Amino acid sequence: MGQTTSGESLSSNVAGQAGDARTAVQQKDDGVTWWCRILAKSACVVAGFVAMLTGLFRLLTFTPMCLVAGIYLMLLGFIEIVLEAPCCCQFLDFIQPVSRFSESRSYWEKALVYTLPPILAPVMCFSTTTMCGAAMLMASGVIYGMIALGRK
Repeated sequence: MGQTTSGESLSSNVAGQAGDARTAVQQKDDGVTWWCRILAKSACVVAGFVAMLTGLFRLLTFTPMCLVAGIYLMLLGFIEIVLEAPCCCQFLDFIQPVSRFSESRSYWEKALVYTLPPILAPVMCFSTTTMCGAAMLMASGVIYGMIALGRK
């Protein structure tokens, strides 16, 4: 009674694959041009590298909160690069599943993830380097937010 037949498991597997195909088609037909997608990804990669660089400069300090802010910026920059450009981190084993997860997210989810966390870094240590790194990360989130809003 509680057993499933091979036909039922086959149909559920096909339904799961159809759901994945719908997600891929929905992502392709979202009305965003190819150059806009590449621009957003490029902005995220540049912002990630700038955030890691400014976080590295922030590590050269004597105050503990600025040290934490620098480490936090470097972490946020690394996460953004991993989510947007997995080809930069091919030496890590867990990158491909993370990349697939990131590609399946909608634009407004990416906008929130890239815009909100960098707000904490300038709160911890208000300086020029912290502001530059956080502003670049927030700008990449704003680009995804504008893509999510669409053409008006």
